[in-house]
Amino acid sequence: MLRPYLEKLPTTPDSSLSTLDRRLDAAIPFEWHHHPEYELTLTLNSRGQRFIGDHVGDYDHGDLVLVGPNLPHTWSSRMKLDDSEPHRALVFWFRQDWIDGFLSSAVEFAPIQKLFARAAPGLSFGPEVGRMLAARFEQAFTLEPAARLMSVLGVLLDLAERKNAEPLSSVAPPATTDSRSRIDRVLLHLHQHYARPIRMRDLADLAALSQSGLHRMFAKHTNTTVSAYVTRLRIGDACARLSGTEQPITRIAADVGYDNLANFNRQFRALRGMTPRDYRASFRT
Repeated sequence: MLRPYLEKLPTTPDSSLSTLDRRLDAAIPFEWHHHPEYELTLTLNSRGQRFIGDHVGDYDHGDLVLVGPNLPHTWSSRMKLDDSEPHRALVFWFRQDWIDGFLSSAVEFAPIQKLFARAAPGLSFGPEVGRMLAARFEQAFTLEPAARLMSVLGVLLDLAERKNAEPLSSVAPPATTDSRSRIDRVLLHLHQHYARPIRMRDLADLAALSQSGLHRMFAKHTNTTVSAYVTRLRIGDACARLSGTEQPITRIAADVGYDNLANFNRQFRALRGMTPRDYRASFRT
């Protein structure tokens, strides 16, 4: 089964930030992964599709996205703008303890904390913003650690002022896997077991609520129903498989939780506006 793998990020002893200047000549490969850190990625000289949770969308040169913790994601390129240059991704990662410790120590950083709070489902700032900030991103990689930190804080303050950033995924996992709150226990169970039959009685037991109480709590926190939430998780996984593998559609349907192919096709069309076969064909084209 195609599951997002847990990525271990690079660290250095002289920097509180993890960074990567990724350059790929052939293509950005489909690598479905997640990690507990927030990720800010600027993609240059590349066009293709990005997958963030259950979001599937096109990206272009200058794509700038802030991905929330534990949210599965990947980019998959179709072409380069300049064939003589590589696909490029400039990436900064931010740990939750850094956000809670360093940023909370100064009231001036409150807008950045709010930005991260908005980023649980992923935020897209648009290619125009990304192209405008590209020189600052590139410069940050040339600086010493202390100067780089100040430069990145400036970028985050700039992004925090952009209230029209587009949320991407309609579903997002809990920010921490050790939370003991009722809703986080339920969400964590759904994200780990959505491909299996989901029984409301089991979820109600996890939340220590009646089934009617579970429905009310879930709607309050997610603005949707349990069944709709699970459907989006399943169809998002199916999109990743259709785009990133050659698995037969019948197997994909079974692997994401559908024992009835007609039901899978119906649910897929309702969310994506096309059949799974047409979706795969459009991606290949």
